[in-house]
Amino acid sequence: MTVANPLEQLTETDLREQRTSVKWHVFPQDVLPLWVAEQDSVLAEPVVRAVVEAMQRGDTGYVATGQVYAEALASFAVDRWGWSPQIEHSAIVPDVMIGVTEMLRLVTEPGDNVVVNCPVYPPFYAFVRSMDRRIVESPLTAEHRIDLDNLDRAFGAATADGKRAAYLLCSPHNPTGTLHTAAELEAVAELAARHNVRVVADEIHAPLVYRGHTFVPYLSVAGGERGLSLMSASKGWNLAGLKSALALAGPEAADDLARLPEEVGHGASHVAVQAHVAAYRDGGMWLDALLEGLDANRHLVAELVAHHLPGVGYRMPEATFLAWLDCRALGIADPPAEPGLVTMSVGPADFFAREAKVGLSAGTAFGTGGKGHVRLNMATSQAILTEALERMGRAASPAFS
Repeated sequence: MTVANPLEQLTETDLREQRTSVKWHVFPQDVLPLWVAEQDSVLAEPVVRAVVEAMQRGDTGYVATGQVYAEALASFAVDRWGWSPQIEHSAIVPDVMIGVTEMLRLVTEPGDNVVVNCPVYPPFYAFVRSMDRRIVESPLTAEHRIDLDNLDRAFGAATADGKRAAYLLCSPHNPTGTLHTAAELEAVAELAARHNVRVVADEIHAPLVYRGHTFVPYLSVAGGERGLSLMSASKGWNLAGLKSALALAGPEAADDLARLPEEVGHGASHVAVQAHVAAYRDGGMWLDALLEGLDANRHLVAELVAHHLPGVGYRMPEATFLAWLDCRALGIADPPAEPGLVTMSVGPADFFAREAKVGLSAGTAFGTGGKGHVRLNMATSQAILTEALERMGRAASPAFS
């Protein structure tokens, strides 16, 4: 049995008529939205069936505190990554970013520093600051990889004067699609141990890794025993509206996770947990079809950028469905913006929304290194991708003439 490409089942008209979530309702009707990380996919049948059957049973109460979710993730992790997480060291949380904040509360205090590799997912800035923690940036290299020398310095600065600090690792990395290697993650763990920095890993994009590459869970590497991780089926199977995630602890962080207040788990949805369990247990064929479609899309973006936007930089991602486009050659000024402020109204993003009628995420929201960039969501049909990049090329053509 084969599964058809989930990204090629819906037309633009279908999406505009059927989708009531944020992606298709922020921009005017004449703008193609390729910004927020929602997929334009049909859902995996096992997920649909799990939710429908739960509704038919009236199984819509409070989330159970058992280990069914963790067991489903563990089975998936063994099959896909050759790693068996310790399910007894796990806890259900409402979603990944709520889980991130709760893990940071366990290992830092107000006023402490949190190191991030910028450019990075904008809510890292917003959520950390809302907790009265301070951001310390450690920029990626020009090749979008972790700069270990820079990270060493950032850890030193973050822990100066005996302060506690954490490192919020994005793995795979959003927005660049970088997949961190085992060697890189082991080096991170060694630096964290040397500086007594606690690692919290956002691994929400872990299922979205392309053929020829392998995701390495942070908790699986040497030195990852003191780490904390957040995982969810939400990005892989397009379940952002079904809120649930798992916090996982390495063996030396189990006591930290045990201090997580019980009420945190009450914010997760019982129906969402059933959907996520179905995704991990029975959604593998659908995920494979999605990844095959996304693989074709990332190559299509490379072709379209080279043809229509020859001055724009694009490094093909190893994971995620996100394309990070370097538009500095266009010469469009980026006004100052607060990192973490999710906006489409500055710099190249504003230009493409206004002149090309294509909605993208502004790079300035991703912190240092985001200026002059935009993030494009490739999880859509090839017809929509082609139309969007052709529009962008026409709008930008004077800059390359």
